Amino acid sequence: MNPTALQYLLAAVVVLPLLGAVGALLPAPPGLKGRNPDQAVLRHGVTVTGVVLAAAVALAVGFDHDHPARMQATTDISWIPALDIRIHLGVDGISLPLVVLTALLTFLCALYSYFHMPTGPSPKAFVALLLTLEAGTLATFAVLDLMLFFLAFEMVLIPMYFLIARWGGAEKQAAAWKFILYTLLGSVVMLLGLLLIGVKSGTFDMVALATDNGPKDRLSHTVQLLAVLAVGIGLAVKSPLWPLHSWLPDAHTAAPTVGSVLLAGVLLKMGTYGFVRIALPITPDGMHTFAPYLAALAAVGIIYGSLACLALVRKGAKGDLKRLIAYSSVGHMGFVLLGIASMTPTGVNGALFANIAHGLITGLLFFLVGALKDRYGSTDLDTLAGSTGAALYGKAPRFGGLLAFGAVASLGIPGLAGFWGEMLAMFGAFQPAAGLSRPAFLTFMALAGLGTLLTAAYLLLVVRRVCMGGTPAVVEAVPAVEEGTATAAEAVTEVPAAPSPVIPDLARYEYAAWTPLVVLTVLAGLWPAALLGLTDPAVQQLLGGGK
Repeated sequence: MNPTALQYLLAAVVVLPLLGAVGALLPAPPGLKGRNPDQAVLRHGVTVTGVVLAAAVALAVGFDHDHPARMQATTDISWIPALDIRIHLGVDGISLPLVVLTALLTFLCALYSYFHMPTGPSPKAFVALLLTLEAGTLATFAVLDLMLFFLAFEMVLIPMYFLIARWGGAEKQAAAWKFILYTLLGSVVMLLGLLLIGVKSGTFDMVALATDNGPKDRLSHTVQLLAVLAVGIGLAVKSPLWPLHSWLPDAHTAAPTVGSVLLAGVLLKMGTYGFVRIALPITPDGMHTFAPYLAALAAVGIIYGSLACLALVRKGAKGDLKRLIAYSSVGHMGFVLLGIASMTPTGVNGALFANIAHGLITGLLFFLVGALKDRYGSTDLDTLAGSTGAALYGKAPRFGGLLAFGAVASLGIPGLAGFWGEMLAMFGAFQPAAGLSRPAFLTFMALAGLGTLLTAAYLLLVVRRVCMGGTPAVVEAVPAVEEGTATAAEAVTEVPAAPSPVIPDLARYEYAAWTPLVVLTVLAGLWPAALLGLTDPAVQQLLGGGK
């Protein structure tokens, strides 16, 4: 495709959601009001996110797949000359899949909300916040200037705060405050690291900083250490890396369904993307020093997340299913961070693949759990399962089958998307970059392998408790037995239990919102080369100093 056309497409992908957010707050034009103003603004959200998705797909189709390591669709305009801050946009094989994933998940969330708007204030504000959130996440993956990256990184915080605080469930205010405080404090430290890089190197341009014999060579080892520590803390909070993860379960549990989908599917990827785009190429010496510590915390996070899920899923624990999936994200993102910490092409490719797989699979799971709450009125596992299980297979077989598919995909079974990222991340840890302690990384790999077994255990328990089960018979005794007329055993009769409530199976709009995630999960599992063919050349160049 013509480079100018690609340039306009990427600019449209970033700018259109912002324009759409403004348009959502304006009165609907005559003839587009629909049945009522609420329907009109929700339809506006679907339309804008649909156009953004179409532009992102067109960008992916027009992308030069023969040269995925080269920055394409670039725009480079001076913005603040005194500080050499530029409006610099572009995508390569690393960022393009994340741009498409973000556009897809936001569109599916808008489509789902059109038919099932979460309880809360005016849909106008909801749609405007959703589109602002999309603009910030897309900009994060598209900008190539450190200051613009920080601004885009921060742009998503306020919309997500209000989505949780205004449209969330129980304890939403506390969860929203915890989310904003954790991420803001991390971002303040990250800003100091980004400023240190820019001041010491003389530029904020991420492409120039990522090349050998360029501005990054002006960064001494001490400066790189300080920069990685500061930037890494901000990125680790968003990733989320244990023990900086504690805001995540509360935010997920309180958030509305679409908030949980976007938080898990998109926002967590911003942190890991920052490690790949900034820490690895710009401060390689500092990253090399801190890589073993990052890998150790990632391995602990994998085990911790799995053990927390096992504690939540046991009978009598009053475990919340949304909270369980949130803790599972801590473990899954641990694999991503372990792959990045290996500093090898294999590990980083695995991390990028696991990013996409987690967005697809966990996005689907949060959609399903949100729908389960709508049907049962609760996501408490003991409430759902009762004494024998929720029996979704019998009550709503398609829903139950889809939930089982999501759980099996999340545990990393071969043939589905979750397998490749985790396997490649562990391969990276098996043979880490030169200079890193192989015995230490072999230990981390072993812990990650144990984490896969624990993951299978708790997800299969979820399937057993929610999808399987039956309606027990109720034993009822006859109150009085006359002598000689019946034995005590004969006086006990079994009567059927009261019929269980009817659970609706999948609706048409649910099919429409969730089918793309299922299809892409299968395709990524069966054809991983489609994604790895994009990321590998870019990763090789990034780790090779731009060569």
